[in-house]
Amino acid sequence: MNNKEFIAELARRTKSNARETQQRVNALVQTMTERLCEEDSIMISNFGTFETKKRLERVLVSPTTGQRMLVPPKIVVGFKQSTNLKNKIQ
Repeated sequence: MNNKEFIAELARRTKSNARETQQRVNALVQTMTERLCEEDSIMISNFGTFETKKRLERVLVSPTTGQRMLVPPKIVVGFKQSTNLKNKIQ
């Protein structure tokens, strides 16, 4: 499902127009992005938890050339699925 299909389905289910729905989705994504940039976790009931994790600096070795490369530390977003959602999917 692409973004356009998602917005159309969400608009149909909420009985609103696509423009309003797109604005709401954009506001949700922007708010989530801001909170994750502040390294907060976001828990959505019966769905899951988004959280940031710090990856440490590490050294990679290219298997073809044997060259060593330093990968800088970074922050990545992780997602843990709710057990309720896991049970519904299975």
